[in-house]
Amino acid sequence: MAEQQNKMEKLVSLCKRRGFIFPSSEIYGGLSSCWDYGPLGVDMKRNIKNAWWHSIVQSRDDVVGIDTSILMHPRVWDASGHLKGFSDPLVECKKCNLRFRADELDEQKCSVCGSVLSEPRQFNLMFKTFMGPVEEEAAVVYLRPETAQGIFVNFDNVMTTSRKKLPLGIAQQGKSFRNEITTGNLIFRSREFEQMELEFFVKPGTDMEWFDYWVNTRYQWYQKLGIKAENLRLRAHAKEDLAHYARCCTDVEYHFPWSWGELEGIANRGDFDLRQHAAFSGKNLAYFDTDSKESIVPCVIEPSAGVDRSMLAFLADAYDEEEGTDEVRTVLRLHPAIAPIKVAVLPLSKKDILAPLALQIYRDLRQVWTTAYDDSQSIGRRYRRQDETGTPYCVTVDFQSLEDNAVTVRERDSMQQERIAISELKKALSLHLNL
Repeated sequence: MAEQQNKMEKLVSLCKRRGFIFPSSEIYGGLSSCWDYGPLGVDMKRNIKNAWWHSIVQSRDDVVGIDTSILMHPRVWDASGHLKGFSDPLVECKKCNLRFRADELDEQKCSVCGSVLSEPRQFNLMFKTFMGPVEEEAAVVYLRPETAQGIFVNFDNVMTTSRKKLPLGIAQQGKSFRNEITTGNLIFRSREFEQMELEFFVKPGTDMEWFDYWVNTRYQWYQKLGIKAENLRLRAHAKEDLAHYARCCTDVEYHFPWSWGELEGIANRGDFDLRQHAAFSGKNLAYFDTDSKESIVPCVIEPSAGVDRSMLAFLADAYDEEEGTDEVRTVLRLHPAIAPIKVAVLPLSKKDILAPLALQIYRDLRQVWTTAYDDSQSIGRRYRRQDETGTPYCVTVDFQSLEDNAVTVRERDSMQQERIAISELKKALSLHLNL
């Protein structure tokens, strides 16, 4: 356990040092459980979202995308059950006044000072604000706690405009907000986070078949992007642990340095959502099946993943240390699809004679991939820097390059080097990076 905790501390340090993740408002002391993504972090996060979008939307003909508003009509949250049921049990230490989720405590006493805790009370997790210039009850709106409801209320709009038949998925990525009682473990649990959600609408009677399909598909997605199979598992929810709307649910979990934690939940939501919104809005959300010539209320399979948690899992799984002859090599073995920088161009020397060719190669490559240019310090230190940021390939321009029009390409994981003609460089890199 100590070794894993040490790994987490090293990972947190690397994220700050290399520009992946910063504490929000750090110059003012930070804001609890809020995080900013630095230059490398924002690229990696974008790559994860792009990989998800490509897998879920772009490569399929039965899924379309949508982007809905963070602020929605308050009745949406009444219909969905969030106003009454979206809460966690809260207890407070009677001595130090720290607050905890009651369902996460092993003992009924404060884990900090050991004092007596209050009786649990339910605490709604939604952030409340006001729309318009007057702060009154009639102006209350909420920051969305999930992106799913924006999909459900647009079901009829999407079906009408897309002119598609069931099964049909509607996918969305976006920010959500939950006023969590307890947060921690870097970006694993925070109050502002980003989701990647798919609501897959199917005919009743086919829902369990599609549920199994999406559990398997989503489980494999993480492995395809490099997460080790031994660090992933599927955990089916017990009946008594299911959300009130769910017929069944299975989580994809990752073995983080502290314990197993949820990356994604795949739920069979039945027809609860469409029926609720139809009842509360008065809008008919049934689907007319041209095959059976009848109106039906579709069932919904929902794979719901967290961008931030996925990024933390990819970072933790990729982090490695190699004992060398003189020092430890720290390397992020990130899959090329999600690595923030794909290629680094490194002139062997800062002498002006190498700069024009190195810059020409850099400018050419960055039209295709996110590319870094680094001419500071020794070539060995620059290799180590790129290893720490997960860059799959380094291209070194040396004095011989001026004579043979070739460069040395170094692969991150094996550190093997190969001499490649500049005219063939894009083609050679494409074989490994265009996955």
